[in-house]
Amino acid sequence: MARHKVEISGVNTANIKTLSFDEMETLFRRMKEGDTNARDELVNGNLKLVLALLKGFNRKNENMDDLFQIGCVGLLKAIDNFDLSYGVRFSTYCVPMIKGEIKRYLRDNSAIRISRSVKDLSYKIMKLKDEYLISNGKEPTVEYLSQQLGVDKIDILNAIESMKDPVSIFEAIYNDGGDTIYLCDQIEDKKNNSDIATKMAVEKAIFDLEEREKYILDQRFVVGKTQMEIAEELGISQAQISRIEKNSINKIKNNLSN
Repeated sequence: MARHKVEISGVNTANIKTLSFDEMETLFRRMKEGDTNARDELVNGNLKLVLALLKGFNRKNENMDDLFQIGCVGLLKAIDNFDLSYGVRFSTYCVPMIKGEIKRYLRDNSAIRISRSVKDLSYKIMKLKDEYLISNGKEPTVEYLSQQLGVDKIDILNAIESMKDPVSIFEAIYNDGGDTIYLCDQIEDKKNNSDIATKMAVEKAIFDLEEREKYILDQRFVVGKTQMEIAEELGISQAQISRIEKNSINKIKNNLSN
């Protein structure tokens, strides 16, 4: 499978330098000693990491230049806050921060509006999850987040759900070389199913009527004739047509309610 390349305006991604583990350690020591050039080298040496993370957001039709800049903000925050004493690789520390910065940007600029209280809680959850992941190497449980933040588990789950990006119902979810299956193909249309069931029940109720009853309803509500016109056609009074029509409708209602 061909790898998708993220294109960034004004950046020659093919020539971006990458740093070895030893080079990273040396640069962090130099930066702590006040060497500003070391910070710049750390930024430039980790741009490929930002680009790699952008691939996970490339399907959202977002402006990649904007997301790249936001990702670089997360990278700068990670560089300024990282310490070799943490005992973890810099990539382990910075990936959650870069992704978190991008996700915050996407949520704040989403067409779907989320309440400020839920948004604030989602920020706290993301920060706590990042800290826990760095310290423990795994995601925290909902119970842990609930206890630490003093919030009900259902509110934690709602806030986590609010972090997820909306997906188009026309997004392809499977393709074996033939017909593509889209998300909308797998969504049950309960309203449509209900309409079909109601239509079938009405058709059966009409089918159970006497032939004259069916004929009168057809002429009244499909053809659009008046009761008087039908009465003249059948040679009976308009009052009889009215009574037959009313009784027929009541039969249908009774059949539908049973």
